[in-house]
Amino acid sequence: MSPVRAAPRTFLAAACLAGVAWVAGSASAQVVKAEAGDDFRAVYATPQEISQGKRIADSSCARCHGPNGISTARGVPHLAGQRAVYLHRELLAYKKGERGKNMMAESVAFLSDDALLKVAAWYASLDPAPPAPAARTKAAAVAPDPVSAGRAAAAGCGSCHGESGISTIPGMPSLVGLDPAYLVAATNAYRNGERRHDLMKALVAGLSDADIENIALFYASQKAGRAKTPAPGNRNAGKAAAAACAGCHGANGISTGATPSLAGQDAQYFVAAMEAYRDGSRTDPLMQGPARAVDGAVLKDLAAWYASLQPQAPKLATALSVSDWVDRCDRCHGVNGNSTDPRMPALAAQRADYLEAVLNAYRTGARRSQAMSAMSKVLTEADISQLAEHYARQKARAIVYVQLPPQGNPR
Repeated sequence: MSPVRAAPRTFLAAACLAGVAWVAGSASAQVVKAEAGDDFRAVYATPQEISQGKRIADSSCARCHGPNGISTARGVPHLAGQRAVYLHRELLAYKKGERGKNMMAESVAFLSDDALLKVAAWYASLDPAPPAPAARTKAAAVAPDPVSAGRAAAAGCGSCHGESGISTIPGMPSLVGLDPAYLVAATNAYRNGERRHDLMKALVAGLSDADIENIALFYASQKAGRAKTPAPGNRNAGKAAAAACAGCHGANGISTGATPSLAGQDAQYFVAAMEAYRDGSRTDPLMQGPARAVDGAVLKDLAAWYASLQPQAPKLATALSVSDWVDRCDRCHGVNGNSTDPRMPALAAQRADYLEAVLNAYRTGARRSQAMSAMSKVLTEADISQLAEHYARQKARAIVYVQLPPQGNPR
């Protein structure tokens, strides 16, 4: 048999294809079966191929990733000790342009697939980076509660929208009873100019993504109540006209997700918002048609009807702790981020800034993976920061693959 690297001092076994992944300090064996068409050649690279991979890496990769695969550059990942099959696949993805046009794509564009395989085997054979020092992670360990952080970030909003998000000023929207997803989307629309409102754009320009998420969570967690503002118009006539709106906004003005609830909303703001859809200063094809189909009197009636309804605080998912998220991540990436599957990247001792960037890329769709997008889309910036810090602190375990003899032919 031909191991990829010299075995660490202590290790236990786990099978791959019909081979075995051995991890230093592991407590149990895990069988890893290859799927049809999987290329596991990097796992079985010979010492000569690994040596050739070193020469290629020294000339093409070391400037950014370090001479021994341990990066000192912000946002550039460590490659030392990374799982061979995963690393080979990622290099091929860059070469094929699946990661977009960037420095990595340019670096591997003229390397053959065979050269990339040898580079992957070389980096997989190295001792991993040491864990990040604990001092690096102190700030993340004491991250504030998101609702408390949202209350602090929303301090400047109370003079217009009410201290608890219930409006007392005609024309100012109430912010309670809205799903966080809608409030985040609406705030971002003001920030990027999709909703044309110079004052709001200036007020939210200085907010970070985390601030906006926390503010939305703060208002969503407050006790919902009707706006304390006048609502001229015929409520009964508005109720009849609202039948066409119920499919999206709910029979009683209570909706979910990115569609806003209208129950208890300030009437004057409701009319102004509909007029903005009608004149195009708010761009939403789904709303422009309905807004243009009603006249001013009907708008006032609709506003009066919705203002009379009792809003409800949205149902919020229970926030997961860092430990909860780690448990979920470890299911695929191995205990403490030490993957035993050669197709799955190790996270232990990886640079925290790189892990943050990758998780954000999955969350925004800049980097595509059905599984990772589903996991990361519900993460807050604080979750991502703390997860990255957690894995950066973990001790990375070197891994070795050895080929087992066929069953029934023991040696």
